[in-house]
Amino acid sequence: MEILWVLMALLMLGFVLGPVALRRRRAVGLVPAGHPDAADPANYGFVRQEELDIRMPGPDQDLLDVLDVVQRGQDHRAAAQLLAGTPADGEARWQRVQAFAGAASLELQQRPGGVGETPGGQWLRVWRAEQPKDAGGAAVHAEFLVQQAWRTATPGTDEFRIIMEEARTACDHAALLAPGDPVPYIVQLSVARGLGYPREEFEQLWLKILDRAPNHMGAHLAALHYWCEKWHGSRELAYAFAEAAAARAPRGSLLAAMPLFAVFEHLPEVNLVASFYQSEVVTKAIHGALHAVHSARADDPMLAHVRHLLVFFLVRSERWAEAMSQLVHVDGHVGALPWTLSEDPAAEFAVYRALAVAGFEANGGSPASLRA
Repeated sequence: MEILWVLMALLMLGFVLGPVALRRRRAVGLVPAGHPDAADPANYGFVRQEELDIRMPGPDQDLLDVLDVVQRGQDHRAAAQLLAGTPADGEARWQRVQAFAGAASLELQQRPGGVGETPGGQWLRVWRAEQPKDAGGAAVHAEFLVQQAWRTATPGTDEFRIIMEEARTACDHAALLAPGDPVPYIVQLSVARGLGYPREEFEQLWLKILDRAPNHMGAHLAALHYWCEKWHGSRELAYAFAEAAAARAPRGSLLAAMPLFAVFEHLPEVNLVASFYQSEVVTKAIHGALHAVHSARADDPMLAHVRHLLVFFLVRSERWAEAMSQLVHVDGHVGALPWTLSEDPAAEFAVYRALAVAGFEANGGSPASLRA
């Protein structure tokens, strides 16, 4: 068994470091031009690894502009105004709440404060103090507490439970300020997972979301985590939840991609079978996600999330041309699964992108054929 783990470690090390060695070989002229190993993502207009934006899965220029104003001036007013103008039942509001909360949480992590030093994320505390009845600020505060719990404490510890209980109270307060807004209840789905809500209590929470936004993709992804084997459910429960969501998805909904997320949540930790990613279960889930992407609105805020996960599975399945077709849509932003599970999301994404380019060109692809 020890030998098996050593082999897997060597395989993963090669998988991660291969592109680095490849770049060095190119630099000293050891890889001939035209060879598949000489494939260069820059030839396709892809941005350099150091320029990849890890904050969001796709572009949201309004959010980026406001985040810049908020963090530069430590002034929450632009954030409050943006959320006030974002429809409550749409995916964009949920993503923007997550982004503001994440920005405050990262600021606090980078600048925890000390004697004579103002802690990071002070703008969120001022927002809550000056506008205690602002629904947007209340939702951001609740999500901030959830992210702090997962980021700074260990599940199952008293510290984790205390922060999550505080987040639960914050969710209830945010829901009172905006009765028709599903976001406070979606935030509470993470609390339910962390605190281990009984299924009856979880299902009551889920019904409140369905009453407000029955086709909310972000809500379904948050709920899926609860049903997964590593938390309070099982593989069968997670698959059943995802497949039911896909079956009732209205035309043009990305909910048809839910089974692919369920498959991702239950990937084997050790997989030595090369054909796993060509298996019937994985292939069926990929096809469902591709169908969802092709039929979704071009401006659907969740579209980038699905495309990023498709890149992962299509590369693993050695479906290079299809992977490249997804990459041209999402390149530049990597704040999505599966990259965010890595300590360096940009580097993880860059590895898969390099593999896609190399596989594409090894099978006759080129920048010209991709544009065609």
